[in-house]
Amino acid sequence: MSPTTAKQLLDVFLAKQRVHWYKPVQIAEILYRKRIDPNSVDILDLETYRTKSKKWRDDITMELLGRKSTSSAKFQDDLFNNNAIPPSLLNILSQENIRTGGAVEAYIYSMFANKKSQLANALSYAVNSSPQAFNVVHFINSFYAEPGLKRSLDKIYEIIVFALFSTLTNELELEMQLSVADNKIDILREFEDFTKNIMQLSVDNLVSTESAKVYRVGITNAADRGLDMYANWGPAIQIKHLALDEALAESVVNSINSDRVIIVCKSAEQRVIVSLLNQIGWKSKIQSIVTEQDLERWYEKALRGKFSENMGVKLLQNIANGISEEFPSVVQDQNSTIACRNYDNIHDDIWR
Repeated sequence: MSPTTAKQLLDVFLAKQRVHWYKPVQIAEILYRKRIDPNSVDILDLETYRTKSKKWRDDITMELLGRKSTSSAKFQDDLFNNNAIPPSLLNILSQENIRTGGAVEAYIYSMFANKKSQLANALSYAVNSSPQAFNVVHFINSFYAEPGLKRSLDKIYEIIVFALFSTLTNELELEMQLSVADNKIDILREFEDFTKNIMQLSVDNLVSTESAKVYRVGITNAADRGLDMYANWGPAIQIKHLALDEALAESVVNSINSDRVIIVCKSAEQRVIVSLLNQIGWKSKIQSIVTEQDLERWYEKALRGKFSENMGVKLLQNIANGISEEFPSVVQDQNSTIACRNYDNIHDDIWR
């Protein structure tokens, strides 16, 4: 395999990565270790770096991103599959990296910096907009416009949905109440130590009240299924911006242990989703389907409607908070570990 072909395969791999870039960082750190300490890694022997390279990656991503990968071990090891970066390809990249004094490492980290810059430009619209100027559809579409940002769309959807749901829930000052039926007081008395610890109920306190809240789980796995958000009044919330086929619809419902599921999706997907759920007999488990048009209408009211004076600022602040939590690399400076490697001084015609 020629160095040019190896670079093309690396580019294909990089183009598939989400913004956090855990897997490319892991590749870069394997190449770095092999370059500075050749005997520490045998590239063609995966077991000499399969596990160790996860720690090398985590050390860097904690500095770059403020977090480390929480994906399953199997998903992390998929990095070395034939359709990603197998040892045979990694060996060619390593040879090039050693020949150029680290140009392949520098290339990977420069691509990360480019994606970070694209992301910063897109996110700055939400962070710097006023309630009068912000348009949620424009914000979503800005991620469609940049090929390098499409992989971040699921997180953007989660942020805008969570910001809206939590803002409205707080503004409504909703409360949840848990109480015991009069004819169950004897059972309560028998298990009072349990009810005090678990439900905050006792013989002297038969009603427990708390504010209604929406919570974001925060991690969407590679299959784009599972729980995204939940509310303490019952429903589980699944957010989808991708097409939903029958297999994925089944996995969504099966992966959520709730009989009240809210699905947030693109407007064009609503009819397909309803049809699929009816086919597999699970329409009764769906409390409602929220579309992008619904989000646009509710955002318009919150930002520029009759109650927008305080709500608009809070909504945009919640978006900004979500962005800061989900994409800390956008607001962090380049970490000192990478800066000390002097990648800017490495030049090679192939690895520009």
